[in-house]
Amino acid sequence: MVDARDTGVPYDGLLSQFDFQAGWVDLTLDHGTQAEALGLAAALMQRHFNILQRTVSDRDLLKDLVDRALFLNEKEPELAAAYYTPDGVGLADLWVDSYGDEGNSRPSPSEVTPLLLDWSNGKVVGEPDFRYLDLKAGPAVRVQAMLKAKRVLGFGAKLAEFIRYAVFPPAVDYIVVVTVMWRDMTASDELVRITDELVATMKQVSVGTKDEAGSG
Repeated sequence: MVDARDTGVPYDGLLSQFDFQAGWVDLTLDHGTQAEALGLAAALMQRHFNILQRTVSDRDLLKDLVDRALFLNEKEPELAAAYYTPDGVGLADLWVDSYGDEGNSRPSPSEVTPLLLDWSNGKVVGEPDFRYLDLKAGPAVRVQAMLKAKRVLGFGAKLAEFIRYAVFPPAVDYIVVVTVMWRDMTASDELVRITDELVATMKQVSVGTKDEAGSG
């Protein structure tokens, strides 16, 4: 697979941009429709997956890409993506949102910290790991934890692991929240590494410079 596109959508004339490494595919939809997701999935299969390496069938991979795209775009994130192995197995989901309250100053990292554990469909179990970092994009709060998510209709629960970053870009009044989640605990070490590497490349760029930034 080749690198996914650096992408994002504008917030007050700026967008969040990442240097995606091999394995990441951009699943952001403009309208969130089935037809759009199907068209994107078909294009991604051609551009990002080597049929000689894949063990997943065309039908199953297409369905997985479509289902992930529709699921990740339900709440209209600024960016949606997923990480796939070379053989076509999807391991992790990623979404990015920006939060700001016009007319009010943005909260401090300490005020945001408890909010990073707030999930509408589950609760954090165990002891979360919080870290306060200085990234290229600005100061950040990072949390890694386990989540017990409710199943459909509320029967039972499934366990997932996630990393969530709240990034405070300088000279703006909003926060960028990056979330990556996965359920295959055997791949946790690798997914933690690639998530941290990815967020370390994050930067805010003006809309007009997106195309100039390239895929570096």
